Amino acid sequence: MSTQPGQTQTYTIRETAKLTGLAESNLRYYETIGLIPQVHRDISSKYRVYSEADVDYIVSIACLSATGMSIDDMKAYLANVDKGEDAANEQIRLLDNQSQKLVCEEQNLKLRQKYLKTKANYWKAVANKDMKLANDIARKAVGIAKEVKLTQSSK
Repeated sequence: MSTQPGQTQTYTIRETAKLTGLAESNLRYYETIGLIPQVHRDISSKYRVYSEADVDYIVSIACLSATGMSIDDMKAYLANVDKGEDAANEQIRLLDNQSQKLVCEEQNLKLRQKYLKTKANYWKAVANKDMKLANDIARKAVGIAKEVKLTQSSK
């Protein structure tokens, strides 16, 4: 972090990575592909120098990335920001699509948790030498495994 009298706050790539939660390599890559506009460089060292505005912009990217949004969708979303009202419907579509993907991921995670709990119950029944219960639970686990397989094949 550096500031000179009359200047705004600036950050190194390491500081920016810490502030945004993105790895330095991600910052470089996102700049290379144009997701992050070209960052100012220090005249003498040639190192990247991030402004407060850069960091704020990158935090937005980090939030979108954390949702699992694709780079193409992030590019589209960020390109639409300056269009304002004209792009509102497209922005809503992008965000709703990503939200729906997260709902599906949540359902898949819950199904996997259910499978793990069922398998743990199976082994508890085995440990208690209750093979009738263990066999009943095993059949349930097979059914859950089939559900997991179906959700994977529908992707």
